[in-house]
Amino acid sequence: MTISAATYEKRRENVRKRLNDRGLPPLLVNFAANRYYLSGFELHDSQCNETSGWLIICPDGKDFLLTDPRYLDAARRIWNEDDVFIYSGRKFDALKGFFKSNSISSLAYDPKSINIFEHEKLTELCELKPVSGLVEELRLIKDDEEIRLMEESCALNHKVYELIEPKLQEGRTEAEISWEIEQLFRNNGASGLSFPSIVGVGPNAALPHACPGDTKLREGELILIDMGGRLGDYCSDQTRTFYIGDKPSDRFLTVRAQVQEAQMAAIDILRPGLPIQHAYHTAKAVFEKHGVEKYFTHSLGHGVGLETHEQPSISPIAKGELRPGMIVTVEPGLYYPDWGGIRWEHMVLITEDGHKVL
Repeated sequence: MTISAATYEKRRENVRKRLNDRGLPPLLVNFAANRYYLSGFELHDSQCNETSGWLIICPDGKDFLLTDPRYLDAARRIWNEDDVFIYSGRKFDALKGFFKSNSISSLAYDPKSINIFEHEKLTELCELKPVSGLVEELRLIKDDEEIRLMEESCALNHKVYELIEPKLQEGRTEAEISWEIEQLFRNNGASGLSFPSIVGVGPNAALPHACPGDTKLREGELILIDMGGRLGDYCSDQTRTFYIGDKPSDRFLTVRAQVQEAQMAAIDILRPGLPIQHAYHTAKAVFEKHGVEKYFTHSLGHGVGLETHEQPSISPIAKGELRPGMIVTVEPGLYYPDWGGIRWEHMVLITEDGHKVL
């Protein structure tokens, strides 16, 4: 299943309505995930210091895709070629003529997605008006096509956990397990990983974002795995913590039970209209009951979609309420530097009358 051209057009119309409602000029879209969300063009930039292209969404209904010659054929496949503008080495010199011929004297832009050099160059060509989060606010709510894709992506994640668990054997390294995870995702249909897999054995599992290394799996220790894959361009993100050996220790069972109790307490209250920060405080209250809250060191979760980390953040200072169509993670954890950490993570869809664990 892929996103239809009609859906991309509908999304741009939603942006256009917001521009007109706010009296804003054309919107410059130069953040990769937003560009893809509105057009289907290039989900990623080729390098962190390069761009695969920009969109300009105009209030009057005329939209443009701007890119360089490397992407001309790709642009033709998804965009009216008359509305594709190709720039080359002297990008901003070329844009001067483009802006003039299309009567663009002002642009709305997101300050978080533009660097100082680009800002300076663009101010020489037109007036810039900052507007934050206009596209991200739309991405908060997943449409039916997105929900279907994310259900499939999450199902693949579950499958990979089923396949990797028997391979968690004493003597294997974190790096070997990480490579095995990537192969399992790829061999079962993923286009890639959502993010580099987190694999931590023993005390390394106390690092919430542990990098897999040469540490070997040892009987009597735990292993934390946080992993995700891209399927249909949409990310999955789940964490599980396993015990190496046939008889889990009392400490492992106790800490895991505390983490899962906190997780389920938070999930149970998820519904439209719930203040987002209440989910965090509900999970933390469970840890406070057990006297272990100081070992819970991060937010409860985050949105997930085209990016692994999207809005909303489920944190103690989160603003706003949950709404139908949001997909969030719920991933409490407890971390003990001398022993390890346990985190458990589900992806959850907010429905019209409650929630659904994916």
